[in-house]
Amino acid sequence: MIEVLFFAGLKEEAGMASMQVDAIGMTVEEMCEKYLVKLNLPSLDKAMTAINEEYAPGSAVLNSGDVVAFIPPVSGG
Repeated sequence: MIEVLFFAGLKEEAGMASMQVDAIGMTVEEMCEKYLVKLNLPSLDKAMTAINEEYAPGSAVLNSGDVVAFIPPVSGG
């Protein structure tokens, strides 16, 4: 299983802080298309993606036990 974490505004949009998905062998982009489109997350396109606490591209392939975090851009002063 893959654990998906949502932070800040994405957490509010998703209505949850995390979820588990069966996305082993999928890319981050494929996982988003299969599982996250249903959640209607307008801020997801602007978010940075991290796998196991390191930034990763959408083409990164997910492995068992990975933790994927979506981090919206920081704003404010």
